[in-house]
Amino acid sequence: MKLKLREIADCLGTEIESDALITSVSTDTRKIEKGCLFICLRGERFDAHDFAAQAAEGGAAAIVSEKDIECSVPVLRVESTHKALLDIARMYRLKFDIPVVGLTGSVGKTTTKEMIFSVLSEKYNTLKTQGNLNNEIGLPTTLFSLDEKTEAAVIEMGMNHFGEISRLTNTCLPTMAVITNIGVSHIEFLGSRDGILKAKCEIFEGLKTGSYAALNGDDDKLITVKKDGYKILFYGINNPENDVLATDIVQNGESTSFTVHFDGKTQKVTIPTVGLHNVYDALAAFTVGVCHGIAPEKIAQGLSKYTPAGMRQRIKNVNGITVVEDCYNASPDSQKAAVDTLLALNGKRKIAVLGDMLELGERSAELHADVGKYLSEKGIDMLLTYGELSKNTASAVTNGKTECFSFETKDELTEKLLAVLKEGDVVLFKASRGMKLEEVINNLYGEWNYNE
Repeated sequence: MKLKLREIADCLGTEIESDALITSVSTDTRKIEKGCLFICLRGERFDAHDFAAQAAEGGAAAIVSEKDIECSVPVLRVESTHKALLDIARMYRLKFDIPVVGLTGSVGKTTTKEMIFSVLSEKYNTLKTQGNLNNEIGLPTTLFSLDEKTEAAVIEMGMNHFGEISRLTNTCLPTMAVITNIGVSHIEFLGSRDGILKAKCEIFEGLKTGSYAALNGDDDKLITVKKDGYKILFYGINNPENDVLATDIVQNGESTSFTVHFDGKTQKVTIPTVGLHNVYDALAAFTVGVCHGIAPEKIAQGLSKYTPAGMRQRIKNVNGITVVEDCYNASPDSQKAAVDTLLALNGKRKIAVLGDMLELGERSAELHADVGKYLSEKGIDMLLTYGELSKNTASAVTNGKTECFSFETKDELTEKLLAVLKEGDVVLFKASRGMKLEEVINNLYGEWNYNE
């Protein structure tokens, strides 16, 4: 990036005499580069103002601060450095007249982002949100990665409070919006699914009138969305009125094939993963491709190249055991979807290892039990839970077929898994990120002498 310091000062409504060239933006003193703008953010356990002088000594060309500080480089004084970060990112984003797809939703955001990236990459040099950089610090970081080679971008937006999506969408200014679904993630802070719907629909606030939006038409909340002035396309599997519809879905081992119907045409698609939830994510990406004039066969080609990100539904065969690693996050909807994936995979026994789902508020026990009832209906062979809340999941399994075990420590859980897992089994690991269930997987791999 290249920005003049005076240009940044004008954006922030302040004045500066220096006309230094800013080549990057940082909020972390461990990532200071020569010529960067260091923004002093305050957090619950830190105050970056304390490190402003250190940033200047490390090569920062200027500092953005909420208070007067003494250092060897120019200081831009603002009321809120958090707002300043978003304002600068918005100003920089406006320098690029390119397609920007913004997406949000309760579950499936990152998988959908990766699939959209795969589709757009068939036509454009595309930038995407890296890792979990989908909040008010991460999203600006992504935007600052835009350069003269970028032809399109797909930007993920996360939230757990009202107003967050509004600030994010007004920063990245998407040219198309995607909402994957309305579940119960973060219901602790938003009160109800109607509250979650309202928060997710804030994405329209940054979307130019006349733009496309792709919404899950099988979601009972999203199907009610009516936004005058926007071209809303619904995608899905169950509602024949969807603008983009999948039929003839066949899951084959570790891939899924289906036919997409759109605008009076059809296209066969195969994605290298299983589970109906992934079909929904692929349909969202297909809709994005259609709206950007990408040929249907090219969209299908892009989807065939999808690769799971991070710890999201990676499937591995270890010592004859199929391991489904899905430890990045969890909600009632995504745990049920993961169980469906488990059942779709080929194997002798289907075993689920589930950890607590966090941020569900007063309904935590009820929602964990609801997952248990779902498991009971599906009749998997074995359930092992980790965490106090997940005991509610185990106690709700009453079908008389599924063996259930609950553990309070990861060592005990690992020991049990080592004792029960056999060649031909399929085992799923799913929990909220805070449970760090991947530690159990790594312990197993260590005992099995497995190295990726």
